[in-house]
Amino acid sequence: MSQLSQRPADPAVGERHPHDSAFGHVTGTALYTDDLVGRLTGVLHAFPVQSTTAHGRLGEIDTAPAYAVPGVVKVITAADIPGVNDQGVKHDEPMLPVDEIMFFGQPLAWVLAEDLEAAKEGAAAVTAEVEELPSLVTVRDAIAADSYHGQHLTIDKGEVDSAFADAAHVFEGEFEFAGQEHFYLETQACLAHVDENEQVFIQSSTQHPTETQDIVSHVLGVPAHEVTVQCLRMGGGFGGKEMQPRGYAALAALGAKLTGRPVRLRLDRTRDITMTGKRHGFHSTWKIGFTEEGKILALDATLTADGGWSLDLSEPVLTRAMCHIDNAYWVPNIRVTGRIAKCNKTSQTAFRGFGGPQGMLVMEDIIGRVAPKLGLSARELRRRNFYAEGQDTPYYQPVRHPERIEACWDQLISQSELEAREREIEAFNADSEHIKRGLSITPVKFGISFNLTAFNQGGALVLVYKDGSVLVTHGGTEMGQGLHQKMLQVAATTLGVPLSTVRLAPTRTDKVPNTSATAASSGSDLNGGAVKNACDQILDRLRQVAAGILGAPAHEVQISRGIVSALSSTKTVTWEELINTAYFQRIQLSASGFYRTEGLHWNLSQMRGEPFKYFAYGAAVSEVEVNRFDGSYTLRRVDIVHDVGDSLSPLIDLGQIEGGFIQGAGWLTLEDLRWDESDKPSRGRLATQAASTYKIPSFSEVPEIFNVSFLDKAHEDGAVYGSKAVGEPPLMLAFSVREALREAVGAFGGPGHSVELASPATPEAVFWAIEEARGQDSGAAASAREEQRVPS
Repeated sequence: MSQLSQRPADPAVGERHPHDSAFGHVTGTALYTDDLVGRLTGVLHAFPVQSTTAHGRLGEIDTAPAYAVPGVVKVITAADIPGVNDQGVKHDEPMLPVDEIMFFGQPLAWVLAEDLEAAKEGAAAVTAEVEELPSLVTVRDAIAADSYHGQHLTIDKGEVDSAFADAAHVFEGEFEFAGQEHFYLETQACLAHVDENEQVFIQSSTQHPTETQDIVSHVLGVPAHEVTVQCLRMGGGFGGKEMQPRGYAALAALGAKLTGRPVRLRLDRTRDITMTGKRHGFHSTWKIGFTEEGKILALDATLTADGGWSLDLSEPVLTRAMCHIDNAYWVPNIRVTGRIAKCNKTSQTAFRGFGGPQGMLVMEDIIGRVAPKLGLSARELRRRNFYAEGQDTPYYQPVRHPERIEACWDQLISQSELEAREREIEAFNADSEHIKRGLSITPVKFGISFNLTAFNQGGALVLVYKDGSVLVTHGGTEMGQGLHQKMLQVAATTLGVPLSTVRLAPTRTDKVPNTSATAASSGSDLNGGAVKNACDQILDRLRQVAAGILGAPAHEVQISRGIVSALSSTKTVTWEELINTAYFQRIQLSASGFYRTEGLHWNLSQMRGEPFKYFAYGAAVSEVEVNRFDGSYTLRRVDIVHDVGDSLSPLIDLGQIEGGFIQGAGWLTLEDLRWDESDKPSRGRLATQAASTYKIPSFSEVPEIFNVSFLDKAHEDGAVYGSKAVGEPPLMLAFSVREALREAVGAFGGPGHSVELASPATPEAVFWAIEEARGQDSGAAASAREEQRVPS
């Protein structure tokens, strides 16, 4: 067992603790970025001037009318940017447009005013000369126009063409599915001011303070050390605050520089939805071959991601989608082509799962559609194709612990009483004409680490004060997922002190530099490793001090719950006494920690390597009830078994599994993004721009019976204290909901009926699928009757 993963006796990790800010969350005392505005005086408020066309040539912007509005102080256009007018990772995303409008709702200018109402009135007064140009709104439009971003990527393993020739069964299909709005509770927000030393300080609701610092630096044309970014906490992020906050932070910082006054920028819900990126929708085509026994022999697929107007993170999102199309199944011969469609709408970005859900959804949809054609249950077809020891992924990474897929599966089947419930559902459906039930079990295999190897690093700063209290700052950000709580438990465990001894400081770039985004489910792995490293450095020094006090060798010294002892000594001292002694001996009581994930390598041009530290596994069973007359449905029960390794904080992990699952169910069944595809002036406008038109899951969508268990005996060697990432993988457990709907719809048709189901599978989509199933069944019955009348 590695030193990183080995737990001491009586550790704080593994204990059930609530979120460190839970009390503040429920009482309203927890502060967020926009709550900090009251600490500053003379604050200006920013409001955007938005485009009302999806694509156009931009002429002169007339800002003079805005200055006639009382309270307006400054209108910022592209001409005001002193540095580089770009907020994109690929330098293809002007912060403010110069000559071309790329999507409906794009900010053309920003108005700064004494109050928000004046800023809004000023923005409404600004006019712009615009020549409308043809626009591509859908991914289908882009494919037809051959409009793509970046390079096409290909995974090619085995002998695909010859494998199809040998296949006993070959099926082909097409599948297009929608993206998803992040709909975090706290919208994009930042607050910037410049101090007397020209130091720019930005409070930002961001998952990536370092990237925000970088973008602000080059937009302002100043070195990074003149820019400090702090993230106190976020009211949700889900990937939508990984790259998207950078432009708003840069705008606020620029406004503060130009006016000498603090600038507050907070998007209201409509502005947030119409200006920020979404989960990528995808279009896919596929061809799959099976052996006579139902084993996958070959897959040839094309994945086209709907990238929007600029690249943002579309390339790594597409890469992860391609790398996860296999999900938990071994595909010996595979070819996957990936493309990014360039459209005139918001630039799509990171979202929980980061392309993994999209790739895996394609495979789960294929299995759900073809299982009846093979004469197998979808459950059996899935089980027959699980990875086994010695097999590797389409990108040639060996699959470690593949037996955990079946372990999750078997533990779940037993705990959920699946087989007995299948019989009950069959009996219910036989007696119920207008209401049917469906049940499905689906697996998850999800790779943990950033696709880009360089991002797999983390930092931390640990300070021990003279009274023994400990302050920890790390490079991860808190967005409600409980990362800070886990870091508190890691620090307390490593130092051997009570949890109450340790406190977390806000994440900021002048304390821990050059960190990666809190994303890719790697927050605990990277920052936990860095926190432990810093604590270990301090401990190494303290053991020498303790050895002198206790009269024992340093390697025997142990610290547990604040008591310092050694095996060969009868004497003990308290943690506080040890720290006091160390201070007077002039021992350094602080350390900067660092962690890098070892063993990773990735060749993007060849799409092969070992990009992931390990795989997180899980399985879910969902049961639904569907009404024939309107397609409405109820999620009756959900059972989950998930592999979290040895949990750092079980209560936190439980919440992540439940929340991730519900968010995934929302994407797959409720959340329906609609852009105007007409030829009217409103073409390209996002129609679903509020909670009134965009349905996210509520309490009524949470199943009444919701059982979550952790996989037994799942210690992960090589990860901090044997834990595993839990942020993203549970989202994909929600495939079981969509597949249960498919089973229920299929029950309205005849035996062996293959159901094609839209995604999201809204009640409307389910209704039309039922109509198709019933019509197909009626047609088959009529055909059978006709055959009986024809004499032989």
